[in-house]
Amino acid sequence: MTAHSRQSGQGPTTTVGPGQNRNRTLPLTLTLLGTLIVIGTYVAVLLTQPANLGVDLGHTTLWVMLGYLGGGILLAAGTLPLIPRSVLALIPVAIALNIVIGQIIGNYTPVPLYLDSIGTVLMGVLAGPAAGAFTGIISNLIWGVTLSPSVIAFSSGAAFIGAAAGWAARLGVFRTPWTAVIVGAVAGVPAGAIGAPVAAYVFGGGLGAGTGGVVAILQAAGLEMFNATFAQSMVSDIVDKALIFALAYVVIRSLPKRIIARYEFAAHSRPRATKTRGSGPAKPVEAAQPTE
Repeated sequence: MTAHSRQSGQGPTTTVGPGQNRNRTLPLTLTLLGTLIVIGTYVAVLLTQPANLGVDLGHTTLWVMLGYLGGGILLAAGTLPLIPRSVLALIPVAIALNIVIGQIIGNYTPVPLYLDSIGTVLMGVLAGPAAGAFTGIISNLIWGVTLSPSVIAFSSGAAFIGAAAGWAARLGVFRTPWTAVIVGAVAGVPAGAIGAPVAAYVFGGGLGAGTGGVVAILQAAGLEMFNATFAQSMVSDIVDKALIFALAYVVIRSLPKRIIARYEFAAHSRPRATKTRGSGPAKPVEAAQPTE
């Protein structure tokens, strides 16, 4: 034991070797690179405004899909090795939940909401921001390839809301229903701002049965197409994300404690232990005195 360790009372110090630094640097680098590719693909869509994006799976849709897929793979390479296998097994379930609910709400009901990110938010709450972002991207890519190519263009928003759910969970937002609703509404503002330009410039307004109807009504009232789409996105996303965060809170509270205990990140969403009235800090147990 060195003199420094004896003085500090903390025992021998440990040094971090170059191998450990490398193990930490590589995941962060891959995650950052994946994030930059996702953002770059989003900016490229806005700059080029491809008219045939989402019409079919042609070369235009293909390069957008490959951009998001590449970013998603890098995010996965940087983060998934750190995620327990029990969480990985939930990702297909979360993806199916997103697609089924989103397809029904968006195409078969007049409700001007989406509800297509409940699985993404749950993954963010259970496993953290990166897992949530990855789930959002992969959900949109699978959904786009199988049912609706236009959904691929909104992968940036899906990645953001998954990451936002993880950040919110880390701050303990899902410990109470009111904070979940409020923070969900706040997260809906940037989510709407991300999706509105794509909906307006690439697709000419809302895409769903309900959201498209709202955009048409606003345009008939005199708003320009972008302003109508932006107003619809703001209102719809704020309400949509508040509702989804509330649903995520209900789901987390409904799961048995033994299930939640499997996911270390979910500890951020467990309610804090409350002290009973009149209870104070536990008194230390005194050591037995030696007999003479």
